[in-house]
Amino acid sequence: MLRRMPTDRGQGLALARIALACLLAITLTAGVAVVAASPARALSEIKREGVPGADTDQPDTQSDAPIEKETLPPIGTVPMPDKVAPPAADQPADPDDQDEVTPSDETDPGDGEDVSRPEVDPNAPIPEIVYDFSKLPEPVQRKRQMIVDACKTGDLEKIRPLLDTGEDGTQLSLGGIDGDPIAFLRDLSGDKEGQEILAILEEVMSTGYVHMDAGTENDMYVWPYFFAVPLNKLTAPQRVELFKIVTAGDYEDMKTYGTYIFYRVGITPDGRWSFFVAGD
Repeated sequence: MLRRMPTDRGQGLALARIALACLLAITLTAGVAVVAASPARALSEIKREGVPGADTDQPDTQSDAPIEKETLPPIGTVPMPDKVAPPAADQPADPDDQDEVTPSDETDPGDGEDVSRPEVDPNAPIPEIVYDFSKLPEPVQRKRQMIVDACKTGDLEKIRPLLDTGEDGTQLSLGGIDGDPIAFLRDLSGDKEGQEILAILEEVMSTGYVHMDAGTENDMYVWPYFFAVPLNKLTAPQRVELFKIVTAGDYEDMKTYGTYIFYRVGITPDGRWSFFVAGD
């Protein structure tokens, strides 16, 4: 078999050079690919290469430094926002922070005293019980008789002119009233005309009376006398008089208070109708 041989030696050398160049190109390309395949490195890592002590734990910036722990004061030494720590023993309190006490803030023992409320001292001597109305001062006699006469008419309106008005007007309720006093009394009555309340008022004014706080600003003639006598000190005849005004059930309820708390009337020595109230 005949084989074709190159006819020119120079042509063979040229082909060899070309093959060598291709081999070098392939080698260089593979090297670049290896370099490109290696992971990227941070700029800070590159800068630290070759620097003495670069692989130590020294932080690069102040922000990388660990935060120094600060010792906090123990709980309880710092006042809460809603509270103010008290001043030290040797430091006087700020006088501007203290509430100023004025005379109007002081409590007067006599303020708010209500003479229409029963305040019976069980150890005190029982006041004199009087049935003789002629012993009353003339203004008191007159006012009492006027009240009784008005009750007997059966017309509640007859009471209106006898009621005192103004700041010291006749008290008809321990809590005060709003509106017309006669309408208030009519509402208290068990009937629509107010005749029951008239009957109670007349019966009360027909009992014995007591003279309370004689010679003082609270000087008062009060009906019925049960107002000033502890219930447990009433005699049998006196309880009979009591049951003319209240029922046995009312009496048992009153024992809780120890004193009479039904309707009572007070008239001052100058004839002013002070109160007609019930309750404790």
